[in-house]
Amino acid sequence: MSTERRRNADGGRRRADGPGDGPRGEGGRRRADGPPPGDHQSGGRRRSGSGGGARRGDGGAERPRRPRPPENEARSEGQGGRRRAEGERPRRPEGQRRRPEDGDRPRRRPEGDRPRRPEDGDRPRRRPEGERGGRPEGQRRRPPENEARSGGRRRAGSGPRDPRDRDREHGSRSEGRRAAGRGTRAAAGSGGRGGGGGRRRSRDEEPDDRPWYKRFFAKAWKPALAAFGLMVIGGVGAFAVLYAQAPDRDELETKAENTMSATQIMWAPQGDENPEVAVTTGEVRRVEVNYEDIPPEVIDGVLAAEQRTFFQDPGISISGIGRAILSRGEAGGGSTITQQMARNYYSDLEQDDRIVRKIREIFIAIKLGQQMEHEEILEAYLNTIYFGRGASGIEMASQAYFDKSVSELNSEEGAFLGVIIQMPSNFEANEMGDWTTTYLNEERWPYIQEQLALMHEEGSGRGLPREEAEALEIPERIPYDPTAEADVDPKFGYVRNAVIQEITERYAGSGITDATIATQGLVVETSLDPALMDAATGAFDVLPGTPDDTMKGLTAVDPATGEILAFHGGPAVSEVVNNSLQHRTQAGSSYKPYVLATALSNDISLRSMFDGDSPQNFPELQSPVQNADGRSYGPVDLVRATADSVNTPFVELTSRLGAAAVDQTAVDAGVDEDQITTSTQGPLVALGTHQVTALDQASAYATFAAGGVHRPAHMVTELRMADGTVVEPDDADQIEQGTQVVSTEVAADVTYAMTQVIEAGGGSNAALPDGRPVAGKTGTSSGAVSAWFVGYTPQLVAAVGLSRADANLSLEFEGQPENEIFGGTTSANVWKEFMTTAVEGMPVEQFPAPAYVGADQSFLPTPSPSEEPTEEESEEPSDEPSEYPECDPANIDPENPNCEGVESPPECDQSDWECQNEGTPDVPVECTGPNPPSWCEEPTTPGDPNDDASSDDDDWTWPRSSSNENNRMIVLGRDE
Repeated sequence: MSTERRRNADGGRRRADGPGDGPRGEGGRRRADGPPPGDHQSGGRRRSGSGGGARRGDGGAERPRRPRPPENEARSEGQGGRRRAEGERPRRPEGQRRRPEDGDRPRRRPEGDRPRRPEDGDRPRRRPEGERGGRPEGQRRRPPENEARSGGRRRAGSGPRDPRDRDREHGSRSEGRRAAGRGTRAAAGSGGRGGGGGRRRSRDEEPDDRPWYKRFFAKAWKPALAAFGLMVIGGVGAFAVLYAQAPDRDELETKAENTMSATQIMWAPQGDENPEVAVTTGEVRRVEVNYEDIPPEVIDGVLAAEQRTFFQDPGISISGIGRAILSRGEAGGGSTITQQMARNYYSDLEQDDRIVRKIREIFIAIKLGQQMEHEEILEAYLNTIYFGRGASGIEMASQAYFDKSVSELNSEEGAFLGVIIQMPSNFEANEMGDWTTTYLNEERWPYIQEQLALMHEEGSGRGLPREEAEALEIPERIPYDPTAEADVDPKFGYVRNAVIQEITERYAGSGITDATIATQGLVVETSLDPALMDAATGAFDVLPGTPDDTMKGLTAVDPATGEILAFHGGPAVSEVVNNSLQHRTQAGSSYKPYVLATALSNDISLRSMFDGDSPQNFPELQSPVQNADGRSYGPVDLVRATADSVNTPFVELTSRLGAAAVDQTAVDAGVDEDQITTSTQGPLVALGTHQVTALDQASAYATFAAGGVHRPAHMVTELRMADGTVVEPDDADQIEQGTQVVSTEVAADVTYAMTQVIEAGGGSNAALPDGRPVAGKTGTSSGAVSAWFVGYTPQLVAAVGLSRADANLSLEFEGQPENEIFGGTTSANVWKEFMTTAVEGMPVEQFPAPAYVGADQSFLPTPSPSEEPTEEESEEPSDEPSEYPECDPANIDPENPNCEGVESPPECDQSDWECQNEGTPDVPVECTGPNPPSWCEEPTTPGDPNDDASSDDDDWTWPRSSSNENNRMIVLGRDE
């Protein structure tokens, strides 16, 4: 039985230890002197025929009086009170009921009737027989009595009862229970008094046999309900406030009339001078049209790209927001057309925190969705959205891309305009980048086709039948050249596009979009140096004549900051993709430093020995790997393997370390992650089968120049809104702090190995006239598809890559056959021409000394036993012991006849670097190059690169030179 049921059993609160069938307890008010003695029943009037004590004056013994309250003490002592005359009845205190006279029957409650709860001022009624009452707090136990009489009124001689005791008694009974901690009246003696003794246990002390979760719920549901109620009230209040603050449709016309301003892009400041304007984003044009003038094909194309269920959805899409949250933005931002329209009109949203902006955007959309029809919202959206090419609104976009009015567009053209809304800057150029082309053909266009088919199948009267939707083709666009109106240098168009592209990528977290850049009058400061931009273009003049489609990439990066100082874009921004920042080609041997850095990080030192012979077979490859021209180098360490670009040691390392580890080093250093997917991942990635950009290589090599610390390459150094507010980029912390990709010691060893490429390898043409130290690596892919030189001084990195627009075509130079085209004879010359100008005025700084990290290991093959047996028989062993032991070649004994004819070994093994150079005076590294500084006492000049004797010399003690053909390497072609 539960606690509550035990309390309510028998119609009332259970009394502690009282016998259910015992004699009735005393009724009425309890005596001050304690309980009546014996088994006499207490009550009001004595029943007829019952014995007991006599009344006063009947000869019975007088029972002791109850002590009087202090205020009545004077009267009991005879002070100030009158004495009652003989035979006079005592006066009844005020408010006390008359005592029943003899012969009167006390009123009894009908059988089964529950006692009435006393009210304030009422005299407590007598309890049922056997039930004992609690003693009010502060009242003493009544002492035992000797009189036979029980019950009745208080005698006059005992004085009036303290009203406070009566109030406490009434209060206790009216409450129906005793407060925790108060005791009960002790059980009566053997005289038959009703009720048992003992203290009733409090509610907290009684056992609770309910399960734990019910006990928890019983205690927690009220606070939880209160908290939930407060949250609901607060949420409703916040919703009301935000909804009231959201602008309404009346403000749209005012916002639409605001003047749009172009963004200014600045050159890097020169000294103390203020930066000059390089280019602006151009004038933005807009012509408004009515909803009725827009063909259904265009509307369907836009809805298929942005929000297929626009006419069924409210101002916001709950599913879209939920999908964006769960995918962390990968599945889209969850913004409806109404939200995008709100963002276009209320440009001040861009200055808010990302979360605050999204919340405000949602409430504006809700409010506008209730105040405007769907057709009105769509009309306002299509008249304000930015489509690129300086076109704001659907009418100007139709003219900018197709040279016709919007009313003349077909389904394909309407779908294309819907596609470019998300990334207009990617599609406005005539030649889209590789990523944009792949994205359009393989992802975005198929998505539009599917959405158009779904719209038709849903029976909304929109869209196209599936057969027609799948037959749509990407339309042709008219040429676009933002600088066509004036005879200007093409670099400005490339700068404009590059800056806009970078802002949309690095400031996406701040809500900066293409429309913001085109219309909100931003001020963009860059790190681009106009003089170095011109030097980058002019450096390619050192090359012989080349075909018009030759892609000439050059990017220069400051390794200390990651800032892009210059790049060469191309001849015409409207026709040719950016040669340096977007065009990709095979890396060739310029990818080998990433293999070297991975090996050094895995405890393989520069002095580790490898087999440099060619060809060699590897388990993962079906065909053997060869060095350039099939040359075998014998045992080589990693320094010589890097200098002479020996293929087999690097393929061996990649096979042991894993191509994934090498690619990860390249990505961490600065190569775009998308580039490692451009070829099959295997041991041949060491030979540069992946395609990279000049920006990738410059950024990654800058990590080695900066002691292993990588900072993202960037050209935008500050972006300010029209009101002067500076907007922080998403990668601000990475740029400021940098990321330690490889250790300082590993970076020093990689740099040292690449200095030998210039001083004693195939990159000698890159040596600078002032003799400052240079580190770099050449690269030439199979069939002369690409030629690279990536090098750096301690203060500046530059990457030069040559290729054709058609990746399958070989490079061509006037008067130079294909088998003589190498990175060391072409790209290295361009690099030297640019760097000579770039480092002018820079102090000469030295690279750190090599640390030789890792262990000196040998990966040379173990000699295998001869497979053919010899014709001569071996001598039979003799039973007699030899007089002399066998000759030890390392310790020849001249008296031992067995050592006759045995030659002493050389003092130093050819592979022992320290032994070979023991006793040789130390020569500074900078004094061993082809252009030693003037302070070197005896400068050493390497042999002529074209000298066959030099290239065929088997003695590889440093310094040495090799033919440029040693830079030639064999890699798999694209088709393989």
